[in-house]
Amino acid sequence: MIDTDIIKSRMPDTTILYDLADFFKLMGDSTRIQILWALEENEMCVGDLTSLLNMTKSAVSHQLKILRSAKLVKAEKRGKNVFYSLSDHHVKTVLEMALEHVRE
Repeated sequence: MIDTDIIKSRMPDTTILYDLADFFKLMGDSTRIQILWALEENEMCVGDLTSLLNMTKSAVSHQLKILRSAKLVKAEKRGKNVFYSLSDHHVKTVLEMALEHVRE
């Protein structure tokens, strides 16, 4: 018989699990995945992303706002331009691991 109390004691707090579910909801959008993948390659401004993804500035900016609020991307203003990049190596790792899983 399985000791469910031991398993329960090893599980993250419910609040953390809700945050994890929200993270996967954010990752469940193909446009956001495309933006994250592009930013994995190189930092870019909105203009670069609009050209690369064939999207409007408004659409890209909207998705970047969501990604920034989720702390998946960061922004750095240089002169008149704002350059976006992945917030840390964890985002890149998650993307690469998910791709590896999908390709199996």
